[in-house]
Amino acid sequence: MITINKLTKRFGEHTIFSDIDLTINKGEIVAIIGPSGTGKSTFLRCINYLESANSGSISINDATVDCLQPKKNDILALRRQTGFVFQNYALFNHLTAQQNISEGLRIVKGFDKQQAQQRALDILTDIGLADKANNYPAALSGGQQQRIGIGRAMALEAELLLLDEPTSALDPLWVNEVLNLIKKLAKKQQTMLIVTHELQFAREVADRVIFMADGQFVEQGPPEQIFNHPNDPRLKAFLTQIGIQ
Repeated sequence: MITINKLTKRFGEHTIFSDIDLTINKGEIVAIIGPSGTGKSTFLRCINYLESANSGSISINDATVDCLQPKKNDILALRRQTGFVFQNYALFNHLTAQQNISEGLRIVKGFDKQQAQQRALDILTDIGLADKANNYPAALSGGQQQRIGIGRAMALEAELLLLDEPTSALDPLWVNEVLNLIKKLAKKQQTMLIVTHELQFAREVADRVIFMADGQFVEQGPPEQIFNHPNDPRLKAFLTQIGIQ
């Protein structure tokens, strides 16, 4: 369903990652782990063109972008296939929880106002926040804001959800409520690509874990293999540093 071929990203003379290949099947949950500064978040942002890759191609279903010669219509088609969950919630402060979800439905999906509001309320009910529909982000906890950010992505019914360290900005008290929502989505077989530093969560929810270092996918496999039987010395050192090995 999702094919990434020879993706390369540079900032000036600095190469962030190069020639990365990745295939994700429908319903698969892939977690990317690794040290900070290795390009994980940039890679995620390149998939739906929040960042422009320098070369390679990205395909989701029948939407394909050639990163050497990207076309606006191809990028729009690709973005319609994805939903993005940001580290810092990225909610509109002047909109209520319900409006934060309904706005995208009107713009992207062409819903009328009543349809969008009803769908947004259904999503809020599904994520356990129907009673916060009329609250503005400032009146919500970090965990609630991030759940609404995930709900906003869910509402678009994207083929692929991209989650960029969805718990990194949260107080530890709020982490579990967000992780539990992602686990709920996993049970519904929502295809997801997650950059995370929550390694126990990656172990529990992912079908496949990718260890990224030095701008490359160094090792990948089922969680049991990655965490219990790592092969690459860099992965072994990483797991030892964080106390897993």
